[in-house]
This record gives sequence, structure tokens and C-alpha cells, in this order.
Amino acid sequence: MNTKIINVTKRDGRTEPFDLEKVHRVLEWATTDIAAVSISEIELRANIQLYDKIPAYDIHELLIKSAAELISEATPNYQYVAARLVNYKIRKDVYNQHEPWPLVDIVVENVSKGVYDDAIMDNYTRDELNQLDNYIKHDRDDTFTYVGMEQFRGKYLVQDRRTKTLFESPQILYMLVAATLFSDYPKETRLKWVKDYYDDISTFGTSLPTPIMAGVRTSTRQFSSCVLIESDDTLESINATATSVVRYISKKAGIGINAGRIRAVDSRVGDGSIVHTGLIPFLKYFSAAVKSCSQGGVRGGAATVYLPVWHLEFEDLVVLKNNKGTEENRVRQMDYAFQFNKTMYERLLTGGNITLFSPGDVPDLYEAFFSDQDKFKTLYEKYERATSIRKKVLPAIEVFSQFLTERKDTGRIYLMNVDHANEHGSFLPEVAPIKQSNLCTEIDLPTKPLQNADDPDGEIALCTLSAINWGMINDPSDFEKP
Repeated sequence: MNTKIINVTKRDGRTEPFDLEKVHRVLEWATTDIAAVSISEIELRANIQLYDKIPAYDIHELLIKSAAELISEATPNYQYVAARLVNYKIRKDVYNQHEPWPLVDIVVENVSKGVYDDAIMDNYTRDELNQLDNYIKHDRDDTFTYVGMEQFRGKYLVQDRRTKTLFESPQILYMLVAATLFSDYPKETRLKWVKDYYDDISTFGTSLPTPIMAGVRTSTRQFSSCVLIESDDTLESINATATSVVRYISKKAGIGINAGRIRAVDSRVGDGSIVHTGLIPFLKYFSAAVKSCSQGGVRGGAATVYLPVWHLEFEDLVVLKNNKGTEENRVRQMDYAFQFNKTMYERLLTGGNITLFSPGDVPDLYEAFFSDQDKFKTLYEKYERATSIRKKVLPAIEVFSQFLTERKDTGRIYLMNVDHANEHGSFLPEVAPIKQSNLCTEIDLPTKPLQNADDPDGEIALCTLSAINWGMINDPSDFEKP
């Protein structure tokens, strides 16, 4: 490397000569037992960016960056070198040394700082924490790739997100997630459950969602990945929905919003002295709530809005995500899912029409849409014949074409078949109909509209996701512990 004298600025402001041997030792450790990697290649790349009085912090970041830049299809093993260098930096920042502290010391320290839930100390004795500490396998950090370790550093490890100060390392995260989730199990057996679960998640047998990774063990006791909120067609309920959106976004959850009940533009309100502004202004309100805060500092707020395809404003709603139009008639910061059923597909296949209604004018039709498909069809045909109800008729092929065009062009307009969701789900549609799905459209759960922010009768659905790594399952017995 460069032989000119370079001084390094330490954290306390002192300067001292750059120590090349220290760099060698770190890189020798980071490349141990990793084939087809070169210490000199990493050093050469880092040397180009060295300068006098460089902060000591930046030198290690240069080594990480240099190793990461060498990752290629021909030299993939640099991803493990870069990951080790990130892990080394994490441990130096958290413990001021490479060897992690005892678990009980980390817990006490972080509880005192207010970054861990003090319930950990209430639920576990020091002896139990010491037993868990003896079980932790810190060398599992060496199995991470560079991308995985950077995910930990940037998203999952408990930290001060303003100063980027870290308070733990990856295996501590895994052990305390397990300890928190099984804290209420019988004391005679819970340590075994904690250890087994720790082994599963720390060896990637189960993939955990971000709210679990980033939130469990902290005072944020809301671990759901997705929250489903249903709005009624009243100002009180719409305000309650927006309040709940902010509440759950701030606790790391993605949001599913059912706005399908809200009546269409120019609908009668109250005694008829005013008319309704329609869905779009309220969708802007929900969008502002979604973006008003981040998901616990980990990522931006996100929501998907669910709407019946036969809503009177369909033509304006289906284009909300596209890049045409103006800010006044677009709400691009959320995603959208339109809800179909058998009747809609029948109209398409027979070359028929789809009639659009305002849900406020046909409330029984809206309820039947989810709970009783035969009743829905009967009511739908009845209201199509009614001359007193406002409606708009479009060819079914046009409705489906508009939907498919926006889905193709934006990639963020989704489809939900409400009859399938209810007929093949775990809930009786006549008792607890499913009216929406979650953000990533994987789980369907029943909800009830909120009437106010603290409505005891409203039902918000919570979905806590995790995923089994099927690549590690070769036989059903793999699920069983020896």
C-alpha cells in the first residue's frame, strides 16, 4: 500500500500514524478459510481513497466498500469477506471489541438506555439469561452474505436511527427475539423452546418479517407485518381510519385499507343541502396519513386500498396510480386492489355490461358482495332495473380492459376475487365476511368498520408473517427436533 505518512483521526479527536499491520490482521481474519479472495486486491482498492487525517471509522468502511466492489459472478466469495468486515465493524461499534459482551450485560445496558423492553428483566432471571448466553452461537454471523449483513446494520438491529448508533449484534437479536416470544411459556420448559427457536431462525430455517426482527425485544409491542382497517361511510369513521393508519404505520406495519363503502362523488349527504366530494379527497387524506411517518424508522409507510370494481367512480379510481393526469386527480403514493366476483366474470364472458353504483345507494348490495353471491346477483339485477338509483353502464370488456391496462402499466394495481376469498377461507361469509386482504395480498381476514379512533366494536385485522425456508426442508422429519 501507499508508503507516504498518513495520520488517522480517532473518535476522541487524537491523531496517530496509520497502522498497516492492523489492516493486515483484520483482512487476514476476514479472509480465513474463504477461497479465491485476495487481501492485496482489497488493500489496493482501499489505498486509492486514503488521505491524511482520515477518520478511523472511514478506514474500515473503505475496506468494506473495497471488498464489496470485488464481488462478481467470477469472484462471489468476496461477499463473505465483506460480510465479515461489516460484522467486525458492528461489534467494534457496539462492544468496543470483537468479542460480544455477556447477554445479561447487554440486556441490562440496553434496558437502562430505554432501547430494550424492561419486561425482559422481569421475565427472565440472570441465571436464565446466562444459560441462553452460553447457548448463543456468535460464529453463525460468519454465514451471512454482504447483502444480508447490511440489511441487519441498516434495518434490523436496534439502533438510534438519527445517530446510527447500534446497540446489539445479529445473534443477540435472534436470541432476544426468541426469548421475548416464548417468555410466557412454562418456566420448566421455556428455555428449550427459546433455544430451539433461536436455532431455527439463526440458521435461516424460518425467515422473520421486518416488524419482528426490528421490534421484538423493544418497548414497541406491536409485531404485526400488516394491519387491515375498514372505513365506514361517515366522517367519524374516515377520521378514525386515518388515525389508525398513523398509529400502526409508526409501529412498523404495512396497511390494507378497505375504502369500498365510501359513497361516490355528488351523492346526497344528510338533508341534501350538500353533495359528497367522492372518494378521491379521502384517499388523499389516507395517503397523507400513510406518508406522515415511517414504519418505525425502518422503511417508508405503505398501504393498499381495496375497492369494488362496480364502484360508480371506477373510471377515476382505476387510473389513480398512473403518471397521467394532475395531482388533483391522482393519488400515487398508495397501491390499489379492485375486487371482482363471479358475476363480473360472467358479464365479460357473455359480452354483457357491468353497471356501476355508489355503495351508499345500495348498502345491501355491498354487504352481499362479500357474504352471499346468489343474493348479490339478485340484488345487482334488481338495481340495474331500478330507475330511481343513480348508475353508469359500461361494457364489461371495457372495464376489464381498463383494469388490465393499468395493472400492466403500473404493476401496482391488484385483483381480489371476493367470492373465492370467502368460499375457500376459514371464516363463514354470512358471519364474518372477508372484505379485504393485506398489503402483500397473501392473507385474508374479516374486519369491521371503525366508528371512532377507540371504537371497541370495530375490528382491525393483524397479520404477523414469517416464512419457512423450504430449501432447507428435505423431509417432513426435518420439522422435528431430535
